[in-house]
Amino acid sequence: MDDLALSVRLARPSDAADLARIYIESWQDTYAGLIPHNLLGSMSLKNHTARWQTAMRGPGAVLVAEDPHHGAVGLASLGAARDGALGFDGEIYTLYVDPAFLGRGTGRVLMAGAFERLKDRRCRSCIVWSHARNNACFFYEAMGGRRVAERITRTMGEATPEIAFGWKRLVTRKQDRAVRS
Repeated sequence: MDDLALSVRLARPSDAADLARIYIESWQDTYAGLIPHNLLGSMSLKNHTARWQTAMRGPGAVLVAEDPHHGAVGLASLGAARDGALGFDGEIYTLYVDPAFLGRGTGRVLMAGAFERLKDRRCRSCIVWSHARNNACFFYEAMGGRRVAERITRTMGEATPEIAFGWKRLVTRKQDRAVRS
C-alpha cells in the first residue's frame, strides 16, 4: 500500500457527496450486526449529501481529510459540547474514515485537526460519544481519551449503548511539535 499524504481542511459544499459516501460506507462497515440492517440498507447518498451540506452551514465545523491521489478519505464534525453537564466545552460529533483507508493514519490526522479547530474556538476540552461496541473505542483510548460517561440512546427504536471519551486538555500538533523541539 502506498503512503498517504494527508491534509485536513474545512469541508466545502462541493465535498458533500464524498462525505456522504464515506459516512454511509463507514456505517455499513462498522455497524453491521450492531444496529438494524434495515437502517444501514436505507441510507441514501442523496439524503446524506443534503445532510452534510446543512451541517457545513451550521454553527459547528466539518473537516475533510484528503490525499492528493485518493481525494477525500475521512471526515469529522465538531462544535460546542451538547451536554455541558459532563464538564467538557467542545465535542467531536462525528469522525469517520473510508473503510479502505483504515489503519493508515487518517483518524489520527482528523483528531489532531479537530482538536486544533476546537482550540481555535477557545475550547479547552473535548468529548466524543461512540457506540459501546464500535472498534473506534480502542482508537479513542489510544488517542488519550478517558471513558467518562455511558448512556443508552435509541436507534430506530432499539436501545443503543454509548460510551463517552473525554480529553480535559487538548494537545494539538503545533503544541506537540513545540514540546519535542
